[in-house]
Amino acid sequence: MKTVAVIGGGPAGLAAAEVMAGSGLCVTVYDAKPSVARKFLMAGKSGLNLTFDASADEILANYGEASSWLRRSVQAFDKNAIMSWAEGLGQEMFAGSTGRVFPRSMKASPLLRAWLARLDDLGVIRKTRWRWTGWAEGALRFDTPVGPQMVRADAVVLAVGGASWARLGSDGMWANILSERGAVLTPFAAANAAVAIDWSLYMAHHMGAPIKGVAWYAGPYRSRGEASLSRRGLEGGGIYSVSRGVREGAALCVDLCPDLSVETVIKRLSKPRGKTSLSNHMRKVLRLDRVKLALINEWGRPLPAEPAELAHLIKSLKAKHAGLRPIDEAISTAGGVPQTALNEHFMLHSMPGVFCAGEMLDWEAPTGGYLLTACLATGRHAGRGALSYLND
Repeated sequence: MKTVAVIGGGPAGLAAAEVMAGSGLCVTVYDAKPSVARKFLMAGKSGLNLTFDASADEILANYGEASSWLRRSVQAFDKNAIMSWAEGLGQEMFAGSTGRVFPRSMKASPLLRAWLARLDDLGVIRKTRWRWTGWAEGALRFDTPVGPQMVRADAVVLAVGGASWARLGSDGMWANILSERGAVLTPFAAANAAVAIDWSLYMAHHMGAPIKGVAWYAGPYRSRGEASLSRRGLEGGGIYSVSRGVREGAALCVDLCPDLSVETVIKRLSKPRGKTSLSNHMRKVLRLDRVKLALINEWGRPLPAEPAELAHLIKSLKAKHAGLRPIDEAISTAGGVPQTALNEHFMLHSMPGVFCAGEMLDWEAPTGGYLLTACLATGRHAGRGALSYLND
């Protein structure tokens, strides 16, 4: 029986293992941590958003320049396939009002337990605390609790993650290993990242407050998503969706009245305010809450007295920030193994028989189910690629 080593026990690695073991291959999954799928379980803390309720083409549009590259894998394991797969593991699924798809339990652990039980039934072996360190004399080399170990396999699927959340297993150290063996990689960069801000003392009592009913933008990226104030800066889906623009050097701006035109804002600000303070005037005529007013004072002072100038400031308030938070804090990463390094089955040109999947590939997408969709889809695609390679 042909043997396959899967390096990395996250969703991409487990998806590859399921496809290959289901077709009769002898599969062993190796993971450096004491248990598999740690980042997957972390995602479950916010409900486990597995995918998005949209067509494959609509989902693919969220991968930007990587959409054509990922098309084949995502079309083969689209929203309907993911929901059917999860339901086959005993997890009732539903789409929320925003289109995000979750297990009814809103947890990752029941699905993971059922998935691992299926893999056990298929004969998949799991070895944890086995840290892959490269190759030696044609064999995979691992550091293990019982010392260095060498493993030979007929094919290898690498699903070792990106370079964020190192404590959960994605430390990006594999990049040096592949580079040394001739793979040309794209440098890592933070994706879906928070923005670093050194707030004034004035903002201290607003920490933790949500910022709702606004529109964020940075370069070509736009979001009506919610954000929150933290002592480290700005966090939340609204910020993550535009963080790529910040990373690429665009100004981060917020429209505090996205449902009003500039002309309407000017007209309302032009109303007589008598002895009312400017802050109270803005609050009354524009219905700005205390957090929005705080942001105006934090980033807009000195405030212009002219209604037209003030309206433009409110509609395009530029954030004063220090760039993105460190890559290890990012939800996901860009960079990694580019399309040019792989064939159509995600096999490395420089290393026949070695396949790559998941976040280690050079793609990025917003939160909303798109990350897990691509991890599952590319894992299955790489698994099918390994099957094809071994059957040739």
